[in-house]
Amino acid sequence: MEKVVLAYSGGLDTSVICRWLQEERQVEVITFTADIGQGEELEPARTKAEAMGVSEIHIEDLQEDFVRDYVFPMFRANTVYEGEYLLGTSIARPLIAKRLVEIAKSSGATGIAHGATGKGNDQVRFELGAMALAPDINVIAPHREWDLNTRVSMMDYCEKHQIPVEFTRGDESPYSMDANLLHISYEGGELEDPGVEPSEMMWRRTVSVLDAPNDPEYVEIDFTCGDPEELNGEKLKPAQMLTRLNELGGAHGIGRLDMVENRFVGMKSRGCYETPGGTILLAAHRAMESITLDREVTHLRDELMPKYAKIIYNGYWWSPERLALQTFIDETQKPVSGRVRMKLHKGTVTTVGRWSELTSLYDEATVTFDEDEGAYNQADATGFIRLNALRLKTAARKGRSNETGVVAWPK
Repeated sequence: MEKVVLAYSGGLDTSVICRWLQEERQVEVITFTADIGQGEELEPARTKAEAMGVSEIHIEDLQEDFVRDYVFPMFRANTVYEGEYLLGTSIARPLIAKRLVEIAKSSGATGIAHGATGKGNDQVRFELGAMALAPDINVIAPHREWDLNTRVSMMDYCEKHQIPVEFTRGDESPYSMDANLLHISYEGGELEDPGVEPSEMMWRRTVSVLDAPNDPEYVEIDFTCGDPEELNGEKLKPAQMLTRLNELGGAHGIGRLDMVENRFVGMKSRGCYETPGGTILLAAHRAMESITLDREVTHLRDELMPKYAKIIYNGYWWSPERLALQTFIDETQKPVSGRVRMKLHKGTVTTVGRWSELTSLYDEATVTFDEDEGAYNQADATGFIRLNALRLKTAARKGRSNETGVVAWPK
């Protein structure tokens, strides 16, 4: 019998998909459940899969892989999509796609399946990743094929096919949520109206700034080659680091976001995100770079960052362009080592100190307002300004500009 590896959570959608694959496609289903820090007990997924006749079940703790090999490389570029989104969902998909393909190969499966809908970005991310790593793999996306388009229809399917899921016929959950160690996302329900403020009850990882402590908390983060390695003097593994930063940020109401983004599939979508640890990490990393990274290298990297963010958001993590950009980004991070002190208070994270004994480019002797002992000859600025003004003066003399800033072409 043909085998298919299903990305399986044990929830309603993937449980229905499991039975649908078994009965409609007549395939043997292998389930794969990844622990990437969503904060849920995953063993019930094993019990449900066994009850549905699945004999090969994979449940893996990938939190360390997720943060070390995906989150941290992305944060080396200070990656933000459309000026706000820290890509918490986007960056998890290439890891899941990679493991789906690897399990399929080791199990002799010819295909993979996922529960992403036909309106979202995740279908693209899963499938582009899978095809980049295994070009001949067969991908099944039931949501694009079946007519089970409502929660009620899926509940009816469960009853008819004796699928072991917990459900009620009352009001359905108002939000579609995705959680991992980097963030929690919320979509759907009342959020589909971009003019409605989300309920305070929605947020799970962060306290309201009204309930946050009145006194600020100071933390120190040590970086080595662009990656955080120590928190308040304690060396931590990547997953531990992000977990601790989540706890600190959440306690101070840091990391909430409400935005309307442009999906790759063409529509605008309103989503809310909680990324407490990532918000602290982004601010701390930029602060560390501010004294260790060359000006032109910083500016070039910042010009490339929106492109890099778009590549990740659209699902091209395994593309040659992302790999090429990653090589450049990682090269820029070699001098980014030192310590940053951050102040956490009432939903804000502020840099209040930064040091780097070995790689700092900050020169107090040059920038001081006091006597600089010859470190900088202010008279040199005269020629510098004249040379940079030459093209502006030439244009003005040729009648190409005037004092209003409007081009005055000669008649």
